[in-house]
Amino acid sequence: MIRQLLTLILFSPLLVCAQSPTQEYLRMQEQVKKAHVSQQLDSGVYWMSVGQYNLADEKFLYALNNSRSVTSDLTFYFGKNSFFLRKYKQSIDWLNKYIQLKGTNGQFSAEAVELLEQAQAGYLKEKSLEVKASQQVLSHNYDIDCGPTGKVICPTCKGNHVIIKKGIIGDEYRTCPYCDEHGILTCDEYNALLRGQLKPKI
Repeated sequence: MIRQLLTLILFSPLLVCAQSPTQEYLRMQEQVKKAHVSQQLDSGVYWMSVGQYNLADEKFLYALNNSRSVTSDLTFYFGKNSFFLRKYKQSIDWLNKYIQLKGTNGQFSAEAVELLEQAQAGYLKEKSLEVKASQQVLSHNYDIDCGPTGKVICPTCKGNHVIIKKGIIGDEYRTCPYCDEHGILTCDEYNALLRGQLKPKI
């Protein structure tokens, strides 16, 4: 037994060294992938700025499908470009995600609110004309990155922890079944809610 322990102690540094190059290689590969995704995102922003919305869409979709979690900037850019492509439902979905993540203090918050209003108007007009929408890429299929705090305002109760429903006699109030007492969800809870997988707490 002592002999086996000594052998393990003597050879364990060698095992670590043997694994390190592989781990380092995997780490470098991940960095290369992240850099490429970032490059595609920047390229999408450029193509959108010059009015090449279909090209921008390709770049944003690449970034979406090759990211472990979607950043708030990408939710904004994809929502904005979707508006220009007249994919109004898609635009509403992604712009709402940006506003939920950043509130009124985000870099693109004012523009996101303005675009959201226009997208909603476009969607209502489209619905009234009964135009078939093209294939939509919706956010519930992706893990959204909630930022450094790892928390987001509950979209169900808008952070009030209370849901108000109009009744015949008057307003009905009930506690939100998803968030904490401050109207906040963790990032995991938020993503589960988007996918319809978050179970009510009450």
